[in-house]
Amino acid sequence: MERNFTLVILFAALICALGFVPPVTLVSGVPISAQSLGVMLAGAVLGASRGALAVVVVIGLVALGLPVLAGWRGGLGVFAGPTVGFLLGWIPAAWVTGAVVSRLNTRYVGIAAGIASVIGGIGVLYLCGTIGMMIVLKKTFAEALLLSLPFIPGDLIKAVVAGWITTMIARYRPGALLSRAG
Repeated sequence: MERNFTLVILFAALICALGFVPPVTLVSGVPISAQSLGVMLAGAVLGASRGALAVVVVIGLVALGLPVLAGWRGGLGVFAGPTVGFLLGWIPAAWVTGAVVSRLNTRYVGIAAGIASVIGGIGVLYLCGTIGMMIVLKKTFAEALLLSLPFIPGDLIKAVVAGWITTMIARYRPGALLSRAG
């Protein structure tokens, strides 16, 4: 119980810390932040429930007004903005990532984590984010999805990095890889 609590808080802190990494700006001017990498890792390493719980902690900190999101953002106003679907989508994204990692029957945990990150950390997250943008910006699903497309290459890189980091954890600290625990 204490170990689970510690790891959930550790991954919540990781997601927050990744918000302070300066964003990489694409040629189109679209900035890509690192926080979704933390969401992918939370699910891949902690598993579905604990990974989602780590994200809930972060969202709670945002709601309390702490500036833990990329660009030093936080507070209730974030929940009324066009990225609300992505923010709230972190919860199911981490959960699905963890669920997929735990169910993929392969000894190559990094590949499982990479695939799971694409399914949960990109597929599920973009579905939630697109729906949020549809509502807030009053766009069609296709229009909102088109606004998200420039972020996909960066998120694919993050999925590869999540797979690699998960491989390193499995190799050097296999007991910390709760998503694959019996």
